[in-house]
Amino acid sequence: MSEVTRILEAIERGDARATDDLLPIVYEELRLLAAQKLSAEKPGQTLQATALVHEAYLRLVGDGGRNWSGRAPFFGAAAEAMRRILIENARRKQRLKRGGGQRRVEPNDADLAIEGPSDDLLALDEAVSKLAAIDETKAELVKLRYFAGLSLEQAADILGLSPTTAKRNWTYARAWLYRALASEE
Repeated sequence: MSEVTRILEAIERGDARATDDLLPIVYEELRLLAAQKLSAEKPGQTLQATALVHEAYLRLVGDGGRNWSGRAPFFGAAAEAMRRILIENARRKQRLKRGGGQRRVEPNDADLAIEGPSDDLLALDEAVSKLAAIDETKAELVKLRYFAGLSLEQAADILGLSPTTAKRNWTYARAWLYRALASEE
């Protein structure tokens, strides 16, 4: 049994100290996943990898009562938490982009900056949700690969798939998402 699994079981039993023990062990791995994901984002991304890890971690262990049977389900939940945070951030930016909370500033009084649109991320999230209604496993694979930045082998391990099945599911999911996103344009 790995140390992460042991600590997760202690958290399940209600050991509050175990929550403090978990972060130092998984922090670097979560930060690496967050950095990989954020490096693929468009320029203008204001969310830092450290902030993404901290927010995801708080969501994972903050409520308590989570039931993880080991390392793989924990990192799967972490990928989902990071995905939701990125989507919320994109939606917030889109609201602000459309005038929410804005005040008028004359152009000569401001430094103008161009920020990449977050519409692509929202469209992808919507397409992944539609894919989940058809095939949850393929949608989870996309979440782990795209939103958590995991390799195909890592995602297959978390989902309990053979490498061949994972590759086949990834090929299908990519083609399905391509068609879904192309039809929205």
